[in-house]
Amino acid sequence: MFPTLIGTVVIAGIVGYLSEKTRFTHNGILPSIIICVGGAFLFYFVSLMFGISFGAPGINAIIASVGALIIIPTHWRK
Repeated sequence: MFPTLIGTVVIAGIVGYLSEKTRFTHNGILPSIIICVGGAFLFYFVSLMFGISFGAPGINAIIASVGALIIIPTHWRK
């Protein structure tokens, strides 16, 4: 359980960094990483509680991070 949690954080951080470097988002590097890690944490704990999963934990982290990047900035941006 603990190595999966650490891997989720690392993968989410990488997704946040790469999304900023490839100009997918325009939030800044640190806010994008924070958004990705938050989304990945949320999905990790939801998948533990309810058994919802897209497959491997790495795939779950990637999908949750990209989903958080899509939902959060477009929700608050006008």
